Amino acid sequence: MSATLAAKQRTPVRPARVLLHTFLVVTSLAWLAPLLWALYAALRPYAETSEKGYVSWPDKLSLDNFTDAFQQSDMLHYFGNTLLIAVPAVLVTLFLSSCVAFYVSRFDFRVNLFLLLVFTAGNLLPQQVIITPLYRLYLLVDLPGITVSGKLYDSALGLVLIHVAFQSGFCAFVLSNYMRSLPHELTEAALVDGASVWRLYWQIVLPLCKPAMAALATLLSIWIYNDFFWAIVLISTGDNMPITSALNNLSGQYFTDPNLVAAGALLTAIPTLIVYFALQRQFVSGLTLGANKG
Repeated sequence: MSATLAAKQRTPVRPARVLLHTFLVVTSLAWLAPLLWALYAALRPYAETSEKGYVSWPDKLSLDNFTDAFQQSDMLHYFGNTLLIAVPAVLVTLFLSSCVAFYVSRFDFRVNLFLLLVFTAGNLLPQQVIITPLYRLYLLVDLPGITVSGKLYDSALGLVLIHVAFQSGFCAFVLSNYMRSLPHELTEAALVDGASVWRLYWQIVLPLCKPAMAALATLLSIWIYNDFFWAIVLISTGDNMPITSALNNLSGQYFTDPNLVAAGALLTAIPTLIVYFALQRQFVSGLTLGANKG
């Protein structure tokens, strides 16, 4: 009798759900295929793939390409360059954008909406449009004693500033929407108790925005870490390049080992995976909390 009731209560499999799961599986495999293929190539020696081709059964799988890629590209040095750029850029961007978001979301002024639009409009400007005047500006700004090059050009500071300028608008927009979902009674009660504006921001509103800040920190870390355009334009000295440019050291003038390059590319992706998995819970909660609120 119980088996009959369980069979009746069992939800029938709908064709739409089967199609949905099929689509999700196919899409996941399509996204994973290049990564798995790069891993397969990186584990094989170049001599074997040049003889048999990449679509063949391997005779030997080893980590030699990963070791050679790490050593030949001086990857540890370029990891340090990237940290010198990404960490300050993420922290400064989150701080400045949270200040703007706090102002436009917790105070009613005529210019607060216009200010938010100005910050957001900066993301609509293509990077390629301003590259020529920005390049000339970086060459004209002298910073003796502050940067190694003595100029804003060819310095980590120059890359930090351009990342902050381009990412602040998006972060201010996201954080302002998130802060609007917070009860105004919190700040009103703190004002009645005599709290200053800085205390409202730093001790009351900002701690409540940790999920959104974690989500933005994850996105910013990945975007800035993977940047290639600004690094190749605003950096001229090879030793000052970030990790995305270190792969050039694996390419020779007349010959390039694709297996070695694949191993180097996989190594450069490890830090972004570490950041994502470390902040995965906060990242998901930051994307979902406040999604149905104004």
